[in-house]
Amino acid sequence: MNSKQTNIDDLYLDSIDLLKQLIAIPSFSKEEDKTADCLEGFLQQKNIPSNRFLNNVWAINKYFDESKPTLLLNSHHDTVKPNKGYTLNPFDPIERDGKLFGLGSNDAGGALVSLLAAFVHFYDVVLPFNLLFAASAEEEISGKNGVEILLEELPKIDCAIVGEPTLLSMAVAEKGLLVLDCIAHGKAGHAARNEGVNALYIAMKDIHWLSTFKFPKVSSLLGPVHVAVTSANTENKTHNIVPSECSFLVDIRVNELYSFEEIISIIKENLQSEIHPRSTRLKSTFIPQDHPLVIAGNKMGLSSYGSPTCSDKALMDFPSLKIGPGDSARSHIADEFIFVNEIKEGIKTYIELITNYKLRITN
Repeated sequence: MNSKQTNIDDLYLDSIDLLKQLIAIPSFSKEEDKTADCLEGFLQQKNIPSNRFLNNVWAINKYFDESKPTLLLNSHHDTVKPNKGYTLNPFDPIERDGKLFGLGSNDAGGALVSLLAAFVHFYDVVLPFNLLFAASAEEEISGKNGVEILLEELPKIDCAIVGEPTLLSMAVAEKGLLVLDCIAHGKAGHAARNEGVNALYIAMKDIHWLSTFKFPKVSSLLGPVHVAVTSANTENKTHNIVPSECSFLVDIRVNELYSFEEIISIIKENLQSEIHPRSTRLKSTFIPQDHPLVIAGNKMGLSSYGSPTCSDKALMDFPSLKIGPGDSARSHIADEFIFVNEIKEGIKTYIELITNYKLRITN
């Protein structure tokens, strides 16, 4: 067995330096080519061969063996666009008062570089499983040219650690996202003569039902299904025409107790409006409590919870555990930051989690 493992302090310093480089490079979703170049350069400096598909970068451990199971270490390197509340330059990686400021520092740069550090740590080690590191694109927009298309290019994956800011708690379940385009149909008429059938009123009744109905199955991890109507409009530009159509958009966060088909069926039974599912890709996910990754985390005293937010975990058809340094509450805020000591703790946690996982599958 080769035991060339890098010490934590060196991994930490490399990770901080890499994160600063990534912050300084704009990497909005679909525009991540330069951060992909940066990640390829980092792996090259470590003498680790890398692969690239579109703006996704991936690498396998030195002793990769197709006969062994494969653990994926995945996080994303795209960011949202900075909001107008920034007082600092979002692309200037400022380290101050124990914090590293910059766009993408918390979501999900800290998790990304920490996972990469863990991969480097184990790269030259013979393990009873393979490690595959993947830095994916387009996560922030759930784009199809991110991890979804990358998975088609990768070797078979058995399970994954997905790096996102979770305060190093284990997100063992994640709500799915179902988006519905709805259209209420009426009949145009002159408003002054009380003619026609007002599609807006039909939509209002349907929206009222959506806002008051409670789906009966409540998850112990993810809570109830959450429904929000987020926009509504008619095509009318004048005040005196009864609208014949009113469209509205529905955002539904689904727990693991319902399939999307069940949710859609229940809604169709109760709405007059026409319903068109816009997005059905981001399904709710759950990793069993007896999975070796979860048991490994439990042995470390890591807490578990159900996450209300979506990630690339939703696009994986194998068990995956979402965990990482940083705080989801800091994601997408103005003057985004991560505490630098969170990155060191992230590296330590990932290494210990992988080590404990190794013990679980070898015993």
